[in-house]
Amino acid sequence: MPGIHTLSDRDFLSAFKVMDRIIQNSAPLFVLVWAGAIVLLLAAAFMNIGALDGMPKLLLIAAVVAYLLGFQLPTFVVNVPLNNALQAANLDALDAGGLGQARTAFEPRWVFWNTFRTIVGTLTTLALLVVISSF
Repeated sequence: MPGIHTLSDRDFLSAFKVMDRIIQNSAPLFVLVWAGAIVLLLAAAFMNIGALDGMPKLLLIAAVVAYLLGFQLPTFVVNVPLNNALQAANLDALDAGGLGQARTAFEPRWVFWNTFRTIVGTLTTLALLVVISSF
């Protein structure tokens, strides 16, 4: 986002639509990676929870919950709907004021939740690395 943040409203919205469209056109691969991360994390946690005690066990549970609620849930509830709304927008039909409103309705919220997801994802990864080191 820092790279396209400096663009005009029309160019920013258009650039994001193009990036999102490429992701959506690669949907099977993207969904496989996205859903695969959820499935593999849950499978690894289920298979290893019994081998852990104390803090590593609590950290594993916390990491799984944080990943599902703090990373995946905002993706489904906020970012994807924002992406879909932008995909549905006819940018050519908007004047400068409409483009500014569309960007204001999209960018700050999308960036906030993407940053939130990034922080949660990083903390989850660090927690899982600590758990792995306890084996």
